[in-house]
Amino acid sequence: MSTATDVAAARDDRVASRPLAARVLSRPEVGSLVAAIVIFLLFMLVAAPFRNVANVGTILYGASTIGIMAVPVALLMIGGEFDLSAGVAVTTAGLSGSLLAWNFGLNVWIGVLLSLVLAVAIGAFNGWLLLRTGLPSFLVTLGTFFILQGVNLGVTRLATGNVASADISDMDGFASAHAVFGSAVTIGPVNLKITVLYWLVLTALGAYVLLRTRIGNWIFAVGGDAAAARAVGVPVRSTKVGLFMAVGFCAWLSGMHLLFQFNTVQSGEGVGKEFIFIIAAVIGGCLLTGGYGSVVGASIGALIFGMTQLGINYAGWNPDWFRTFLGVMLLLATIVNLYVKRRADLR
Repeated sequence: MSTATDVAAARDDRVASRPLAARVLSRPEVGSLVAAIVIFLLFMLVAAPFRNVANVGTILYGASTIGIMAVPVALLMIGGEFDLSAGVAVTTAGLSGSLLAWNFGLNVWIGVLLSLVLAVAIGAFNGWLLLRTGLPSFLVTLGTFFILQGVNLGVTRLATGNVASADISDMDGFASAHAVFGSAVTIGPVNLKITVLYWLVLTALGAYVLLRTRIGNWIFAVGGDAAAARAVGVPVRSTKVGLFMAVGFCAWLSGMHLLFQFNTVQSGEGVGKEFIFIIAAVIGGCLLTGGYGSVVGASIGALIFGMTQLGINYAGWNPDWFRTFLGVMLLLATIVNLYVKRRADLR
């Protein structure tokens, strides 16, 4: 015979098991997964080139160049912060690696390593200034955005006389660096750039850290309520600075691909890309208020971006509508994310 205690325990939400469907629907990446399936089916129907297996590599390449940055941006947003300098930081990384090696006659790999130090230092500076001043990350990184944009243009013009870095394809170390950052592999009719591998590895690593480690708990905690997290012993300062440094590292990785894929970097590139990274993260389930989101969802958001950008061209539609699509997706994703989070909280 069951006792009153047993009945109460059975009804207690803290110990009751949730149905599988409820658990799946409460995941933040569900909305982006449904959207990705719908968009995939749409372009499969209306765009004949989209059905060509050989174009899979092109679609994945476009998604990977966004996804590499969407992963750390999503982690940062879950931690309650933004980085509006992420787009130009990619260009800064590529330019610094090229200009340092070319101007001083260094082996290309020395330029690569110096660029890594600079990119991570920019991320650390953003985090330090944010915590030191107490200003919103929106303002701090907006300032960094303008600083980097001006430095990219000014230093490049000063060093080379134009707005692009010099071609470094004939310098020592270029071939091996190109193999690491700009190579590709062909599988049947599909040509896969190495960025696809980096994207998948970063997604898996980011998801593991977020969902299976103590650091992941810290990220959710500081994004939900930094003061409460600090009160229970969470290292808020280290967590936030570390997240900004992760953005800097991935900006370096993207910048190196940009450099070794094209041998040169245009100093005006990257402006506006930061909004694409944020949109991918929001589409993937991240709330603008922090404390909630998914790395896998952000990568699905990047995939949606890659499919849509090329699908519109393959379908022969006017590409001017692409930005309109991004705006609509951002609004819909925000509404869906709020709804999913509320349903998850109710359960």
